[in-house]
Amino acid sequence: MESRRTVEVLPTADDLARVACELITAAAAASIGRRRFFRIALAGGSTPQAVYRLLAEDPFMDFTGWQIFWSDERCVPPTSAESNYAMAKAALLDRLARPPALVFRMAGEGNPDAAAISYERAVRELVPPNPAAPTGQTPRFDLVLLGMGADGHTASLFPGTVALDERERLVVANHVPQLDTTRLTFTYPLINAARRVMILVSGESKAATLRDVLAGPQDPAQFPVQGVNLRKGNLTWLVDRAAYALVDQSPA
Repeated sequence: MESRRTVEVLPTADDLARVACELITAAAAASIGRRRFFRIALAGGSTPQAVYRLLAEDPFMDFTGWQIFWSDERCVPPTSAESNYAMAKAALLDRLARPPALVFRMAGEGNPDAAAISYERAVRELVPPNPAAPTGQTPRFDLVLLGMGADGHTASLFPGTVALDERERLVVANHVPQLDTTRLTFTYPLINAARRVMILVSGESKAATLRDVLAGPQDPAQFPVQGVNLRKGNLTWLVDRAAYALVDQSPA
């Protein structure tokens, strides 16, 4: 399988969530059939939250083969309203009749550097690489879910931050000066080793950035989401019409 990028434009945010749910369930079934487990890294944000709610409502989905991780986390306790884990727990995990095989959150309440090192160690132990793919010994997630902020950030890879230049570490504590905070985040080497990445973008507030990201020059320092380029896998952008509106107006 070569690397492929597709952009699918859906009429509304609800349609985006529905299609994302369908693609995730299909990926889960394929991964469990081939490898016994479906190893997925979840994202925070309102668009993924709608997807998680739909997944929890699927009466045919068997989550017992799922192994759930997170692609980034705020440095807050797991009970905080700002926690990506807390959001996914309420929208998805607490609503399942049978729990997934593994739920492994980032310890946002701890020392950020220690938490990043610990999470990377666990990912290396729990997520196997694929020697047949050109990703070496980097763990290879079946699916990494991402979003895109209005500033072009993805996971907690923000414009101008140190983590954008990381090429060895898989998980880091990334200081974000523009928010005066530190976040835990996957780095490009781990994201780009995945079998599949889905980037979910909705709303007119993202339209100008999405135009620049998809139709403009490559500048990951300004738009970190442009640094998501899988080494061998499928990169799928799912965007609603409101977010895509200005891309339609871009010069050919």
